[in-house]
Amino acid sequence: MTDPVRDLSPFFAPSSVAVVGAGERPTSSGGAIMQMLRQAGYGGRVVPVNPRGGTIFGYESVTSISAIDQPVDLAVIVIRPDAILDAVAEAADRGIRNLLILPGGFAEAGPAGVARNEALLELAAQRGLRVAGPNCAGIVHLDPARRFAATFLRDLPPGNVAGAGHGLVFISQSGALAEEFIDKANARGLPLMSVVSVGNAVHLGVEDYLAWLGDRPEIGAALLYVESIEDHERFRAIARQVAAKKPVVALFGGRTEVGGRAAGAHTGAVANDDAAIEAFCTSCGIVRVTSLRRLLIAAKAFGRFPQGLGQRALILSNSGGPGVLCADRAALEGLDLRALPTTMADVLRQQLPAEASVANPVDLLADAREDRFGLALEAAMTHAASAYDMILMIHVVPFMVDAQPVIERLAELAAGARLPLMHSMMGTLPGKADWFAAMERAGVPMFNDVEEMAEAAGLLASYPSLRSAANAASVSDLPPVTIKSRKSP
Repeated sequence: MTDPVRDLSPFFAPSSVAVVGAGERPTSSGGAIMQMLRQAGYGGRVVPVNPRGGTIFGYESVTSISAIDQPVDLAVIVIRPDAILDAVAEAADRGIRNLLILPGGFAEAGPAGVARNEALLELAAQRGLRVAGPNCAGIVHLDPARRFAATFLRDLPPGNVAGAGHGLVFISQSGALAEEFIDKANARGLPLMSVVSVGNAVHLGVEDYLAWLGDRPEIGAALLYVESIEDHERFRAIARQVAAKKPVVALFGGRTEVGGRAAGAHTGAVANDDAAIEAFCTSCGIVRVTSLRRLLIAAKAFGRFPQGLGQRALILSNSGGPGVLCADRAALEGLDLRALPTTMADVLRQQLPAEASVANPVDLLADAREDRFGLALEAAMTHAASAYDMILMIHVVPFMVDAQPVIERLAELAAGARLPLMHSMMGTLPGKADWFAAMERAGVPMFNDVEEMAEAAGLLASYPSLRSAANAASVSDLPPVTIKSRKSP
């Protein structure tokens, strides 16, 4: 039984926000926050707070928190650390209960910072305040109903470009990785709509954000970067609750001795061995990845297929070598590359050149054009839709074949496909951007190489069993957690 989900709407969809330390200089923290609010298209009430007063980004500022005429839902604090406690007390006096503190200078900053952190906790407890951060890069939530960004990260993610229920959230204990994830989401067209930099987590940890965002219908999958967890049992209960409905994918840092030492310096984490992390993730219902590259592949996969896919895969290729590599990787990922149904094999043998390989993978040969690709895909839909859970297509473009008609035919068939499709194109691709875009518009995730595509398929296939397990057993039925926290001796 988990705690009730804490209402974090003031941090993600506030109707009004004060920026304490607001400015117009884009290289200042206060200027960056104001700029990002505007860039996000935030439509709520904005109150800049700056001792100099005046107009900031078109908003009339006030000279102090106490001068705010009506309490706001959220105060974003971006002033020097030694002035923050006074600002927090002033916000409490003004009736502001939710605070997002971005600057550091607290528990991570030596004895003086630890003392400041204790004073913040005591003040918050006395005044009934809730604090996100400190020492974080902020929060982004691009819900079309109220787009919000209080961050000094350099860019915003694309938002949910994949349709209702497909939005991704990234919750990170590293601001730098949050920025990297946004950059890659923009480059790859991932439907990333929410980004959280957790920071020191004096009140709100990874699990709190996961609980609230995981309950949002617009979110299809949650992605995490984690180095340390305070309350493992609470984290596990919340993760399982979310994983019972939608994927939770996590990259845990500090799984080696040297990485653990680095994580200890960063967040105070205690090193855990790889087996302990693996067991913990399984008990949480989490799809675990072990690299940032795999986390980004998971984002691509679950951004299109948020409920995951089965393990039975058919590979359609026009090149032997890439088909072999894809088959190898698929097998290592635990996919089931079962033989072709007899009826499908008969159709292909009758109509493909004798040199083609009628097996799984199917090899259509390098000179395959739209007729052969179309034939193979139609045969799969007609005769093998119940035999497989997905089709992995490989398209190498030799000099003697015009790829454009192939793409047009595959995109046309994809619109009515009875099986989920993924597609990889390899080699020199003069029309890559247009070809990838055409297939993506048809609902087919595109990959630069066959091994990434197979990895994506494997990650998708790992989720249904984790979801079933999360739904089947209660947390009380599970063995105790053995992972260490930063509070462990």
